[in-house]
Amino acid sequence: MTSDNYPGDEAALRYLQAHPEFFERHPDLLVSLRVPHPDGGRAIPLVERQVLTLRDRNRLVEDRNRLLENKLSELVQFGEENDTIGDRVHRLSLALLGARDHAALVGALYRNLREDFGVPAVALRLWGPDLEPGLDAVIELEKVSQGARVFVESLTAPYFSERPMFESSGWFDNGPQDLCSLVYVPLRAERSLGILVLGSPEAQRFAPDLGVLYLTRMGELSSMGLRRIVEA
Repeated sequence: MTSDNYPGDEAALRYLQAHPEFFERHPDLLVSLRVPHPDGGRAIPLVERQVLTLRDRNRLVEDRNRLLENKLSELVQFGEENDTIGDRVHRLSLALLGARDHAALVGALYRNLREDFGVPAVALRLWGPDLEPGLDAVIELEKVSQGARVFVESLTAPYFSERPMFESSGWFDNGPQDLCSLVYVPLRAERSLGILVLGSPEAQRFAPDLGVLYLTRMGELSSMGLRRIVEA
């Protein structure tokens, strides 16, 4: 009970709660009794007020159901998107496993990322002991600055950026050059092997809120592929 109740309110409420048949004995009262409109102003019959109350409740239920339907649709959409990405990662895995040498592995990596994942700009840089004899002219093994290597070797997860870092803007041999969203995926297999860089001119293509699960898996797959060739 609120403090602005009139004297006798509690007694009337207790009586009506204890005698629900009261309005059955006085059906005309439901028609003649008038109460304030919920939005203020004129008085309306009690029955009309009940209809308005039920309508408001139904509207709340409909809004709640609509919200649940939207959430369910989002979950289904996310599930379908994850299935699609999972299929692409699987195809990338098969392509990397099927590579017999450095050139085939790098070619498979570029091809799948550009064509299957639709990444506009892809760059790969590797360092450390020679991966194979005679690879000194391979672009992926071109020398990178000490600052870039220190940055990459400090990464424990994919790193997102709105602009190319260090000298990486010159690593992309094709694709758009006006990149405004990039992700740097570290390659590591017991030791640092290099960096995989994905870029796009779309500002939200690579952003932290998109998650890093599949990017991390791509980095691990690429690292294992490179390590397998090194140790072959």
